[in-house]
Amino acid sequence: MAPIVLILVAFAAVLALGMVRAPLWGWAAAVGAWTLLATDGHIGLVSWIAWLPFVALAVLSIPAVRRSLIIAPVFAQIRKILPRVSDTEAQALEAGTVGFDAELFSGTPDWDKLKSVPPIELTPEERAFLDGPTEDLCRMIDDWQVRHTLHDVPDEIWDFVKRNGFLGMLISKEHGGLGFSAQAQSLILGKIASRSPDVVTIVMVPNSLGPGELIEKYGTDEQKHYYLPRLAKGEEVPCFSLTGPTSGSDAATMRDVGYVTRGTHKGQETLGIRLSWDKRYITLGPKATLVGLAFRLFDKDNLLGKGEDVGITLALIPADHPGINIGRRHLPSGAAFPNGPNWGNDVFIPMDWVIGGDKMAGNGWRMLMECLSAGRAISLPSSGTAGAKMMLRVTSAYARIRKQFGLPVSRMEGIEEALVRMIETAYVNEAGRAMTAAMVSRGEKPSVISAMMKYQTTEKLRRAVNDAMDIHGGRGICDGPANYLQSAYQMVPVGITVEGANILTRTLITFAQGALRSHPYLYKEVQAAQNPDKKRGLDDFENAFNNHIAFSLSNATGAFVHNVTGGAFVKAPDHALRMSDWYRQLGRASRSYAFVADLTVALLGGGLKIKQKITGRMADALSELYLLSATLKRYEDDGRPEGDELVVQLAAENALHRFQEAMSGVIDNFPVRWARPLMRAVVFPLGRRRKPASDTLGHRVARHALQPGEVRDRLTRDIYVSKDVNDPTGILEVTLEKVIAAEPIEKKLEKAIRDGVVRRYHGNDWFAEAVAKTVITETEAEQLREVERLVARVIAVDHFDPAEVKPNYVTLGHNVRGAESLAAE
Repeated sequence: MAPIVLILVAFAAVLALGMVRAPLWGWAAAVGAWTLLATDGHIGLVSWIAWLPFVALAVLSIPAVRRSLIIAPVFAQIRKILPRVSDTEAQALEAGTVGFDAELFSGTPDWDKLKSVPPIELTPEERAFLDGPTEDLCRMIDDWQVRHTLHDVPDEIWDFVKRNGFLGMLISKEHGGLGFSAQAQSLILGKIASRSPDVVTIVMVPNSLGPGELIEKYGTDEQKHYYLPRLAKGEEVPCFSLTGPTSGSDAATMRDVGYVTRGTHKGQETLGIRLSWDKRYITLGPKATLVGLAFRLFDKDNLLGKGEDVGITLALIPADHPGINIGRRHLPSGAAFPNGPNWGNDVFIPMDWVIGGDKMAGNGWRMLMECLSAGRAISLPSSGTAGAKMMLRVTSAYARIRKQFGLPVSRMEGIEEALVRMIETAYVNEAGRAMTAAMVSRGEKPSVISAMMKYQTTEKLRRAVNDAMDIHGGRGICDGPANYLQSAYQMVPVGITVEGANILTRTLITFAQGALRSHPYLYKEVQAAQNPDKKRGLDDFENAFNNHIAFSLSNATGAFVHNVTGGAFVKAPDHALRMSDWYRQLGRASRSYAFVADLTVALLGGGLKIKQKITGRMADALSELYLLSATLKRYEDDGRPEGDELVVQLAAENALHRFQEAMSGVIDNFPVRWARPLMRAVVFPLGRRRKPASDTLGHRVARHALQPGEVRDRLTRDIYVSKDVNDPTGILEVTLEKVIAAEPIEKKLEKAIRDGVVRRYHGNDWFAEAVAKTVITETEAEQLREVERLVARVIAVDHFDPAEVKPNYVTLGHNVRGAESLAAE
């Protein structure tokens, strides 16, 4: 047989065997058949050498031989060099659940699992709450009063949210709460966020990582019966104190400490804990009546029977308990929501103030991670998504109303470019938010996805707010009661920073933890290697290792085949219809990602933690795959509306281009040089061919999506939309409709002005002149006058008497002296 034919046959066989995850004996049989063809039955030194690969594979196909020659030595070496996974790392890894991220890591996503995630579903009670009390709350909010006049959330807002149960949305009905689903909580928080970032914060915190959820899941019966009804009704305002001056994301450096001892409480000697701590950045801290506290617990006399170093523990302490110091307020980005430090020194509390009692002492980090996995998937993704939708809603209206050079600025290509970015962000963020909230609603705790969503939605919001500010120009930067952008602009850095700062989340959590958590075999190998029972560990390792090798070969060959064929052989779901090619491209990208991720972990190992540019790019690539999956799902869940098809196409093209660029960055900068050409050959065998969405497509999307109607309403659904002309955003909605209705009349007037028939100058009533010269009718003139009055209000900016904006030097001096005094203490 001709050598070229043999080579092609061998190459095709390798690809086929790899893709079907053939066992070792299958590889041996294939190599034997190929060798038989190659040697043509001749016997000689060369032919005997040619048979050596077959012999080696055949021998290694025997499990006992493979175990002794390969697996046992590899297992021993890994046990020796593998850095020990710390207790806090292990608890973080095991706390959450694995969702669709595991499908993307597998390289062969199961589209049925994507489809099985429920669409947006609310009970009649939840929908009534969203449309009733939530709408009413939004209508009550005066953003300028909150963030400037009072620099605080007013009492009437606090009273309303307490009275209507907003602080107890996640507390079960059994304990006096509303018992709402995660999807409902997400939408309620989002609607409030679209009105006021400050007000949503006071609702968000008790319904996120806070005492309510911790007590509901881990509290003793006594704690549940006493605290949960009080928290649900707002009789207690909770805060949770985790972060300190030296311990943010790194809990191992926590210096807040408690010692198990006996002391006196309410006149009786009791077993308890003597605490010393220093916390800061605690949201709701200055208003809290109940302080949740995380600290490291020691028990030198082993009174709890858990050893000396019990571990991170959580407790609930009334804010008025002797020894607690509630500090003054921080001003995060100048925002108005209450935030501040608290501390205590040598404070004694009884043991039954530990959440869950003494049996849960030392389990605090696991408890926190389990709650954070769910809470982080809801709170900031909901506000980040709603913020992006609000930025699009107000900016699209303003850009359509505001004119320069005789035409709406929305028709200028430079403005259109930013508006198209905002359209994509609003659609994609909502798709990811809804899908993630649905996972949490059905009981999942998606730790990797929640971190990814927090990072992506807040970063995309940052870009959307900047675009909105750029389009509004001077209208956006002049603060005052009419400025509806300033609060979002102030709060963006807060969202970027809290619940895991975005740099850390991107570079250390999403991929570094995601690879361990979502990879089908990697964490099993790590657990096996660290098993104290060496024999059991070897057995578990052998099973995982064998599957891992087959998995790696499958992804390498599968990625190459799909990238050469353009994804033509990737299976798309039957229901995909017109979106089937995007599913195929997503499956193709997933194969490439799985291959690179597997090789990255294998070659960098424990060094992943310091190769944060690589892990950050891998996190970006994974995010694009997840959000594209959510985007395609949203289109299906919404009933495949014809008006959204162009938006999906735009989002898909841009997502795949960004995925390509992230993978290119990984490969071009990969620390192990010899791996670069291998990665390029598999992932980009035909080059980097993906391009972002074209200007033409962007123009079609903008023209289609920025007109009032179903598409615009879907893009900005479930946010607060006012139609009140005395509301800063309501006047935009009213004016937009009237501007569009008056367009035919305005065109007649504009033509007359260009022709010199009518003069448009200050001091001349050009409307009356146009009527007099029969250019327009009196009724049409009144319509244009009204539009002009409304437009003038829309583009107006606030101005103040100098005395109003002059600092109060007496108060300022007192604050400075107070700060100096506090520092001296």
